[in-house]
Amino acid sequence: MTGSQGLLGVKDIARLAGVSSATVSRVLQGTTRVSDETRTRVEKVMAEVGYVPNALASAMRTRRTGIIGVVTGQLTNPWYPLMLETLAKNLAEQDLSMNVWVSDGEVTDESAIKAIRSRAIDGVIFLTALRNSKALPAALEYGLPLVLVNRKIDDVESDHVVSDNIAGGRSVAQYFLKHGRTNVAVIGGWATVSTGRDRRQGFISEFAKAGIELDKVQAPTTEFSYSAGLHFGRAILRDKKPQAVFCTTDVIAFGVMDAAKELGLRVPEDLWVVGYDDIPMASWGALSLTSVRQSMDMMATTALKLLMSRIANPNSPFVQQVFDIELIVRNSTGFAPIS
Repeated sequence: MTGSQGLLGVKDIARLAGVSSATVSRVLQGTTRVSDETRTRVEKVMAEVGYVPNALASAMRTRRTGIIGVVTGQLTNPWYPLMLETLAKNLAEQDLSMNVWVSDGEVTDESAIKAIRSRAIDGVIFLTALRNSKALPAALEYGLPLVLVNRKIDDVESDHVVSDNIAGGRSVAQYFLKHGRTNVAVIGGWATVSTGRDRRQGFISEFAKAGIELDKVQAPTTEFSYSAGLHFGRAILRDKKPQAVFCTTDVIAFGVMDAAKELGLRVPEDLWVVGYDDIPMASWGALSLTSVRQSMDMMATTALKLLMSRIANPNSPFVQQVFDIELIVRNSTGFAPIS
């Protein structure tokens, strides 16, 4: 009977399985009001005839599309593909699909806004969000379930999942101070982006407590990119000759390490470099970058759990999940111990 699925509907499956149409519908919906024996019989019949439920009909019946939207930052930053990979795996395990829109931080693809307004997705996860993002206000206006991941916006009420970025910046400052690195710099983090802003704040405030103030040259704000690390790395290493540089993402740190190489500086002998995120590339032998580790798998998994809970219970209290960070020491700081 395989291959005849196009001619069969719920009533046909019910007849072949010897159950009611309502029972078949309950099996398709995944409800618990069906015995294991009956569910197995119905699923066996569907498998034998190659039956695939009509997605449009199912969406109309359940008011669910089974599709989750994800707004991500530029995929040239390895952090975003890693998060997408974990989300895709978790969604597949729940028989859900994912639509992805890449935002440049200023203008989000208009198709994302159309999907939000037409309810073509059940909810949306923002891996990147700014106040001037167009998709976020649209999701809020239309009451679409959403979760902010990695970045948060203080006056937006929503579920969000972040790491303790202030503590991350503070831990790097304490590490530098412990090893006598007092001539330092920090690169990256616009004031409008919570991740970079909080990492900088934790770092700068810890040095201020030690009586060390960083000037603007030592603490430039910039985008999270390799080219920014290379550009500001060249300028700072020439002008300030710091003993150590904290970069608010790993990709910035890679740029600083290349700038140091151009200028004839050795890492870690002449310069320490620390990044943030601990993406897999940071552990590569040629780079061996000391970095602040975020629990990317846990953040992605938790974000999806929160979103599915929000879809099921739209009026429940908002949840703010903050994950601890860990400083992972490698050769870019000479494997100097944390304590």
